[in-house]
Amino acid sequence: MEKYAILFPGQGSQSVGMLNAFEENYADVLGTVFRSASKALNDDLWEIISRDSRGLLDQTQYTQPALLAASYVMWLIWQKTAKTKPSFLAGHSLGEYTALVCAEALAFEDAIALVALRGRLMQQAVPEGVGAMAAIVGLSDEAVANLCQQASKEGVVSPANYNAIGQVVISGHKEAVLYAIEEAKAAGAKIAKLLAVSVPSHCALMKPAAEALGDALERIAIHAPRYPIIHNATVDIVEHPDDIRQRLVEQMYQPVRWVETVQRLVAEGVTLALECGPGNVLTGLNKRIDKDLKSFTLKDPNCFNDVAKETN
Repeated sequence: MEKYAILFPGQGSQSVGMLNAFEENYADVLGTVFRSASKALNDDLWEIISRDSRGLLDQTQYTQPALLAASYVMWLIWQKTAKTKPSFLAGHSLGEYTALVCAEALAFEDAIALVALRGRLMQQAVPEGVGAMAAIVGLSDEAVANLCQQASKEGVVSPANYNAIGQVVISGHKEAVLYAIEEAKAAGAKIAKLLAVSVPSHCALMKPAAEALGDALERIAIHAPRYPIIHNATVDIVEHPDDIRQRLVEQMYQPVRWVETVQRLVAEGVTLALECGPGNVLTGLNKRIDKDLKSFTLKDPNCFNDVAKETN
């Protein structure tokens, strides 16, 4: 039997109607999850995900609960489908919260309220238009870090996501990010462009939000996870609730070390990675990190039985 990991995506994987294909055969799962989510959010999260008539899905405080709920639905369906259990869980940024819910370290309703708060705190930390993020492709991690250091004379800017080999996202003050983009182009980057985001995540500008989130986390019950979870900021595995709280605070202003996360999974003997959530962003990144790691998505009902055969 292959050792496999379940991976949960972060922001950017959302789309209106992302769970509509599950309505026919999994109405019971959707009903249970979204009743709980809507109660915790004090809003109709299913309407936001399925129709989004108010245009809320891409607002951070709604995107985060929506993706957590969508990925959790897919996890519950996977639990009904698969005959074996994963050896590890991990999540990209927001996906780390989904991993904690699926490992029963966080109650689902608590996590929905928590990530909605996280989204609001992130948006409040930096006025709209002041921060930015950019994708840099084709330069080494060290080269990107050096560019950020040069651009820091224009403001805060640093690597935010180490997504794949030669693919780094930077984050910070818009002027500094723009300066780094021009320097990256001059240095030979294949791509150096702004991303369509409203919040400069995973940089020092998020420290006030992280402190406020830390206060909220102290009031949330956290338990030892049932599955080992590799954390974004430190690429380690912890079990004590206080350590988990600290990891969630740190990941708001520290970079997402996704390359190292995947490399650790492989070093632990994982040969199969399953992306449990809408889209296939992580599957694409994983293939660029380690070509020998088999990667599949669980983004629609047709995937489940076929992928389950890979794990039996």
